[in-house]
Amino acid sequence: MAATVDEVTINYEEDGIVVVKELEKVILSKGAWATILFRYQQWDAKKNEYSPDRYSIRRYRKVNGEYSPQSKFNISSPDQAQKIVDALQGWLA
Repeated sequence: MAATVDEVTINYEEDGIVVVKELEKVILSKGAWATILFRYQQWDAKKNEYSPDRYSIRRYRKVNGEYSPQSKFNISSPDQAQKIVDALQGWLA
């Protein structure tokens, strides 16, 4: 658990292997509820390598001084990510 939004990470290690490797994050909102966009890679044990970049938007709630995950949306592909970007740019134009 993280006490500040800046400490929140999706890095995850199992049996000495970093299974989820956070590459970057953008904090979209702070406060009692925080929203963070992550760029990450996931370890593929069959291929013995990391996946191409993946993306996730996650919401955290601060309870008893610690941020805990509440919900997440994983963007399934670069194509889906681009469609989200295009839609937002169109709406904001």
